[in-house]
Amino acid sequence: MNMINFINNLPKAELHLHIEGSLEPELVFALAKRNNIKLKYNSVEQLKAAYEFDCLQDFLDIYYQGASVLITEADFYDLTYSYLQKCAAQNIRHTEIMFDPQTHTERGIAFKTVINGISKACIDAKEKLNISSLLIMSYLRHLTEEDAFKTLEESLPYKHLITAVGLDSSEKGNPPSKFERVFKASVKEGYIPLAHAGEEGPSEYIWEALDILNIKRIDHGNNCLHDKNLIQEIIKRDLALTVCPLSNTALQVVDDLKNHPLKKMMDLGLKVTVNSDDPAYFGGQLNQNFIEIQKALELSKRQLYELAKNSFKYSLLSNNEKQIYLDELKTFYSKQDNYANK
Repeated sequence: MNMINFINNLPKAELHLHIEGSLEPELVFALAKRNNIKLKYNSVEQLKAAYEFDCLQDFLDIYYQGASVLITEADFYDLTYSYLQKCAAQNIRHTEIMFDPQTHTERGIAFKTVINGISKACIDAKEKLNISSLLIMSYLRHLTEEDAFKTLEESLPYKHLITAVGLDSSEKGNPPSKFERVFKASVKEGYIPLAHAGEEGPSEYIWEALDILNIKRIDHGNNCLHDKNLIQEIIKRDLALTVCPLSNTALQVVDDLKNHPLKKMMDLGLKVTVNSDDPAYFGGQLNQNFIEIQKALELSKRQLYELAKNSFKYSLLSNNEKQIYLDELKTFYSKQDNYANK
């Protein structure tokens, strides 16, 4: 089996996916028409051409514009179900979906509208596509902690639908320590703490996320490589990094995939997973990320297997659920030619 077929058929989980970032240009235009919204761009092609970014902030500016077409529960359902259908086509067996309530509540969209649309799509996908999913409510770090507290409060009636809280948006100048109190309150409510750290921000932000927010997984984490003690601490705590190769090059966090630190991270003993982040904007769904990073770094089937294994092992599923997927993955891998290495 060649590499592309191997990747396409490899059972895997996606742990770092912003549902608003899966909004394809075609769906942007369809929802704009449905909701009678005038877009700044005249065509799908013109919108796609705008997806050239010099940094995270460039991307966020257009990302928030795109989200403006999401108005009704049906919009959030269609957005989420469209992504989950793509999961089914890529043999993504489980996905952990981040959503940004403040992007919508700031525009006057009710929290209830957002969560109901997303969660109903997840329920339907479990039944019709056999894909499991859970939700991560992300706080926007460019807003105040007080705003995050409001979101936490709004989430409480829907606590049964949300597994974890995260921290995303503009990293520079917005350290994890800014959100210490709201994360403590979120954990008290039963949410698992996660955070973006060390994508554009320094390694100190990762230390803060570990020691102040007590996160259970690191989103991105590229800049941990600048601090040997931090690397050892992450290994000691057995925390995974949710790495996003195509996102890193699109936002110029990494200049070229051939220079991507993923292989170095693995060699150092860090537990790495591959993810698509915002696939509609960064040039590829999860399998495309696997295909391109494999080619750039000449990863072996064994290494790809390890990455897929990490995606299940470091998911937020129960141990029993993890084991079911790990067994499925092992069965798939054991049937491959040149099992030991290639």
